[in-house]
Amino acid sequence: MAYLLMFVTLLHLITLAMLFIATMEKSWWVWDGTVSSDLWYNCRFDNFTGTWLCASSKETEWLQAVQVLMVLSVVFSSVSFLVFLGQLFTMSKGGLFYFTGLCQIFAGLTAFSAAVIYTLHYKEILQDSRELTSGRFGYCFILAWVCVPLLLCSGIIYIHLRKKE
Repeated sequence: MAYLLMFVTLLHLITLAMLFIATMEKSWWVWDGTVSSDLWYNCRFDNFTGTWLCASSKETEWLQAVQVLMVLSVVFSSVSFLVFLGQLFTMSKGGLFYFTGLCQIFAGLTAFSAAVIYTLHYKEILQDSRELTSGRFGYCFILAWVCVPLLLCSGIIYIHLRKKE
């Protein structure tokens, strides 16, 4: 039981970190090593100064939907972890972590929705950027997709996890 509790806690912290990185980092779409776009900025690397030069992304409805859903996913997962810690110390023996599990499942569903919207509408989101055929999805986009099954699995584990001590 202690190993399962440690595993679920570690899984939760890893997915929370991955969600935060996917939401905040600058590589949802990458053209080459020097130009990228994320949920907030379009950036290019200036070889002369050795710094990233970023400008705000053009706000489209699809981009705003992805932004909101990714932030909601981070919030749901954070609330889930805080509630889990609270339940761990206050819940009576034999109690189930329903609310924690539901928050994790909602985090997974919002991350899933954000990734699906970005997948289907990246042309509209990046419409004023460079030529899209020479670019590809970046690692933050992939992290968002990797988080989806991890969040859903941890939510299901939380729902079935029972406090024994």
